Amino acid sequence: MRILGIDPGSRITGYGIIENSSRGYKYIASGSIRIKADYFPDRLKQIFDGVLEVVERYQPEQMAIEQVFMHKNADSALKLGQARGAAICAVQTTGLPVFEYAARQVKQAVVGKGSAEKNQVQHMVKILLNIQGELQIDASDALGISICHAHYHQTAQRLQQSVLK
Repeated sequence: MRILGIDPGSRITGYGIIENSSRGYKYIASGSIRIKADYFPDRLKQIFDGVLEVVERYQPEQMAIEQVFMHKNADSALKLGQARGAAICAVQTTGLPVFEYAARQVKQAVVGKGSAEKNQVQHMVKILLNIQGELQIDASDALGISICHAHYHQTAQRLQQSVLK
């Protein structure tokens, strides 16, 4: 199964694609959609178009995205929510199922600790996917979301199989 992970942002939206099989995870691609517009509705359109282009190019079967969390700045959380919405809408036009995960779930699945720092997630993503060299933080976060979904998906399948026995 090919999974697209999205780390949404109103200036930089990271993406990461992995293959998940019985043999483990395989890195396919990653990168970031860098938003050039200043007018916010134009930014949302660039996110929509960029995510759609990634889907068309890499043909994922499922998409996973990080949920919005409220920290201190409500305006930032609202903008992040709108960026998420643009990415989700782009994927929904293709019919892909969308799965959402809290940041703590992603960190727990990748690092084993829900309070892990971004650099710890980046380090573990590189190890789990055997990535050499530099990896942008937005791309590593998106790959972490893909890995998180693969982990939860595999666990759900195992549980379903054990119930059917």
